[in-house]
Amino acid sequence: MGTLSSLKWLNRFLSETPGDSQIGGPARQVPNVCWSRVLPKPAPDAEVRLWSDEMAKFLELSECDDEVLAGGKPVDGMDTYAQRYGGHQFGNWAGQLGDGRAITLGEVETKSQVLELQLKGSGKTPYSRFADGKAVLRSSIREFLCSEAMHHLGVPTTRALSLATTGEAVLRDMMYNGNREYEPGAVVCRVAPSFIRFGSFQIHTLMGDRKTLRTLVEHTIKNHFPDHHANDDDGIIAWAKQIAKDTAIMVAHWMRVGFVHGVMNTDNMSIHGLTIDYGPYGWIEDYNPGWTPNTTDSTHRRYRFGNQPQIAAWNLARLFESLGPLVRNTDRLNEALDFYISTYDEQNDIMWAAKLGIGDFQESDGDLVRELNLLLQKVETDMTIFFRELCTIPGPDSNHLAEAFYDSETIPHEEWNEWLGKWWQRVGGKPERGVMLKNNPKYVLRNWMAQLAIDAAEKEDYSVCKDMFKVLKTPYEEHEEFESEWYQKRPEWARHRVGCSMLSCSS
Repeated sequence: MGTLSSLKWLNRFLSETPGDSQIGGPARQVPNVCWSRVLPKPAPDAEVRLWSDEMAKFLELSECDDEVLAGGKPVDGMDTYAQRYGGHQFGNWAGQLGDGRAITLGEVETKSQVLELQLKGSGKTPYSRFADGKAVLRSSIREFLCSEAMHHLGVPTTRALSLATTGEAVLRDMMYNGNREYEPGAVVCRVAPSFIRFGSFQIHTLMGDRKTLRTLVEHTIKNHFPDHHANDDDGIIAWAKQIAKDTAIMVAHWMRVGFVHGVMNTDNMSIHGLTIDYGPYGWIEDYNPGWTPNTTDSTHRRYRFGNQPQIAAWNLARLFESLGPLVRNTDRLNEALDFYISTYDEQNDIMWAAKLGIGDFQESDGDLVRELNLLLQKVETDMTIFFRELCTIPGPDSNHLAEAFYDSETIPHEEWNEWLGKWWQRVGGKPERGVMLKNNPKYVLRNWMAQLAIDAAEKEDYSVCKDMFKVLKTPYEEHEEFESEWYQKRPEWARHRVGCSMLSCSS
C-alpha cells in the first residue's frame, strides 16, 4: 500500500497508437491520431471530499493526494492525455468529439489487472470545443455515488476513486435557458480497464483512416481481449460478438434495477460493456417505460427506459459498420448483431426469472411478464418498492403491495389479485425468495436522494453523501436505520424539481 507515485504506471495506449505531436493547445481538429498529450489544470484550493476505500485498496493506495486528484502536477510515471473519438449523438453523426474535460493520468498495473485512472473536470483539452473542460460539484457527486452504487448493484460499470473540490467557481447554464450561475467546481477520479468507446473506432473509419483503425483494433484486442485476435474475419467477428455479449449483459442489468442512462450516444458506449459517462441518468420512480431524465431528449425520448435494449443494438450496428474496412465479408458483421439480440433475449429471461423467483424461465412465462409490465403501468407504481415487497409477500393478495402505489384509492386490486394468483401458482406458492432478494434492490440512487446529498454538500456538509455511500454499497440489505428516510416513493417536492424529475447534459 502506498501513494500515487509508488504505483506501477504504464503508458500502453500512448506507446502503441498514434498521437498528436502538439502538447495541449487550443480546441482543434486532430486528424489521424488516437490521443493528445495534455496537462491537467491545478486547482486553487484542492480538497478530496469523497474517497472509495474499496477502490483505493484494489489499487493498493493507502493515501490520497488532494492536489494531484484535483488536477495538480502529475507524479512521476504518469503520462497524461485526452483521447480522441467521434460519435453519433441522438442518432446523428457528430464528427470529432473526444475527451473535452477528461484527462487520463495513465494506467496502473495491479496484482490482478491493469486499470486506467482518469480525471473528469480537470481542464481544457484540444477536444473541449467551446467548453471550459471543468465540472461542477452537483454532477461530480452524481457520478461518484452512481458509479460506485452501480458496482454494488452488480451492474457492469466504471468505478470512482475520489471526488475533490477545486475551490473554483464554474459558470454553468444548468437548463440551457440563459440563466447562468456560478457553481462550485469539482473533479472525479474515475477508474476502468480503459475508456475506449464505440466512437473511438468510428472516428477513424468515417474519416477514411484505415491505418489508425487497424492499429487501434490491434491495441485493444491485445491488451483488453487477449483471448481474441484480429488476423482474419473469424477473429474480428468473434471479438465483435464478445462486445455484443458484454453490452447485452450490461443493458439487461440496467433494466433489472430500473436504471436509465439518459444519453446513449455511441461516444458514451464502452467497448468493455461498462456503464460509462454518468450525465443525465436516473432511476424510474413510477414504472414508466417512456421516461427519460434527459431534458435534451424530452421531445423524441430516444433514450427512454424501455428503448434502451433497442438503442444498444443500434449503437452496436454503428460500431460493427466501423469495423467493415477490416473484414473481407462485411455481411458477416450481421452475425455479431444477431448475437446481441439473441444474447439480450436470453439475459432478459434470466433477469425476469430472478426478479420473480420462478426458477428456469419457460416460454409460457413470457405472458406472465407481459401482463405484469402492463399492470405496472396501469397506475403510478414505484418499481423498486414493488419488486422488493414482492420478495416477501406471504400470499397472492395485492394489499401486501400497497406501499408501492402512489395513490391507494386507484389500486386495481382485482387485476392485481388475478395476476398474483397466476404468479403464485407458477411458483407453487414457494417463490425463490433468496434469489429475489439478491436481484431486487431495496436502495437505488434515486434522483431526489442524489439531490439531497448535493444540497447538503453545497453547504459544505458531506455527511449525507457519506451516509448514502454507505447504504449504496450494500443495496440489497435492510439498513433499518435509513429505511424511513430512503426506502420510500418519490416525495411530492421532488416531482417537478430540477435535478430530481429532469436533468440536462450541463455538468
